[in-house]
Amino acid sequence: MARLQRGRFSDPDDVRTLPHGRIDVVELDDRVVGRMTYDPGWKWSVDVKPIAGTDSCQFHHFGVTLSGQLRAQMRDGTELEIGPGDVFEIPPGHDAWVVGDEPWVSVDFEAMRAYGRAEPAGGRRTLFSVLMTDIVDSTAQAVARGPAAWRDIVRGHNELAEREIDRHDGRLVKTTGDGVIGLFDSAERAVRAGAALGDALRPLGIRVRAGVHSGEVEIAPGDVRGVAVHAAARIMALAPPDDVWVSATVRELVDGTGLEFVDRGLHELKGLPGPRQLYALVRPRSARIRPPAGGH
Repeated sequence: MARLQRGRFSDPDDVRTLPHGRIDVVELDDRVVGRMTYDPGWKWSVDVKPIAGTDSCQFHHFGVTLSGQLRAQMRDGTELEIGPGDVFEIPPGHDAWVVGDEPWVSVDFEAMRAYGRAEPAGGRRTLFSVLMTDIVDSTAQAVARGPAAWRDIVRGHNELAEREIDRHDGRLVKTTGDGVIGLFDSAERAVRAGAALGDALRPLGIRVRAGVHSGEVEIAPGDVRGVAVHAAARIMALAPPDDVWVSATVRELVDGTGLEFVDRGLHELKGLPGPRQLYALVRPRSARIRPPAGGH
């Protein structure tokens, strides 16, 4: 529930130091706002790419420039220069750099929960909850709608997915062409994000299925590996349209959170030993599930 509150960039909740820049982060319950300060010479593909591990910035930025000039370039070559007083939106899939001799200072209202954070070193296995989603009948829809219209739908899907994952304290690992992979340090938030994403995408005329599993994964540049990832993918593939299916591990982790499930029986997951008990999230079809105040 919204409440009267304020934060100060002079006393931030988090400070992320980047080469040639810094981000001061203020948290207001489930909203996270960042003040980005990039020095002359800063460039995403030089200073942030080694941290992100992706070929381009996969975060959606929406904010206002306070001072300085920034030039953003999309993967198709489209460029836009942003200056003082400009309210900007930069979709995922871009590079950017400071123009001139003045630092670029802006306030960003999107993607600040995870942007600029270093990931665990490669090869290190870490416990996460993995959310995987898939657009139902994506090939048939792409043919029916035509290439241009389908590209717009997929672009909208990717932006909404990044927004919902970030809103639930997760991180978008990558898009898969017709779905996404998200990582969460909370099984509950992963399940709620899967449900919220399905609701958010309905206005685009597409439906998704989602699977969630919790286990140890290995972080790689722009990707994630491990048995837990394969399990989440297999669970997702079994889910009907509009459903969020979870493993027994996830079901146990979210016990006491108020989430309800129905037993979907034992299933063999291709490539994994033994049958696995799976559950489907029970939720009102017309209501978005709001992120909780705290994770589990």
